[in-house]
Amino acid sequence: MNKHAVRLREQSTRNEILLLLKKRGSVSVQEMSEHLGVTRMSVRKHLYALEKDSYIQSSILRQHVGRPTYSYRLTVLSEELFPNEYDSLAMELIQEINDMFGESLVNSLFERRMAKIEKKYREAMSGQNFEERVATLAKIQDQEGYMVKLEKKQDDTYLLDEANCPVVEIAIRNRQACQCEVALFAALLDADVQRTECIADGNVRCRYLIKERGKS
Repeated sequence: MNKHAVRLREQSTRNEILLLLKKRGSVSVQEMSEHLGVTRMSVRKHLYALEKDSYIQSSILRQHVGRPTYSYRLTVLSEELFPNEYDSLAMELIQEINDMFGESLVNSLFERRMAKIEKKYREAMSGQNFEERVATLAKIQDQEGYMVKLEKKQDDTYLLDEANCPVVEIAIRNRQACQCEVALFAALLDADVQRTECIADGNVRCRYLIKERGKS
């Protein structure tokens, strides 16, 4: 294998590690080794490079016996490696609008954007029951780059996890983006929606607890 092929293979493995951490939040070397089908030594080599670039951080997992092991998670800096809907120019424009016309106009822009998204999503959910609407929402959000995981609980509530936020830099500066998303989900699903974790707050994911209205 020539040097160019080796570099491509190493980059591919590194990307798989980043994606695994993005989806799971915190992962050990052993778990990465088993998931990727490579040796722990190979995993550690990639982790060293990623940690050196400040894209990941480690923490000790306490054990009752034997040596302590480490788990790894992404840093805030790693967000630049994942798909983002807005570039720096868009963020600058939003800040200019805020400075010139005030926060209320910026909030109105977010609300108008959400209204357009709601119309599009409603068309995809036409004629569906609650469970089908939840599944459709998860599918569309995943297609939009949010890396969605959906889980139905025994009490018929749902956990919808988004491992990626394409608008995270906007959301950090203006929380109206997050508030609009919660309102959008509630309106589309006719459900009580609570966000319990948020990437813009420094969490590894955005997590939504979804409960159908009228259910005890």
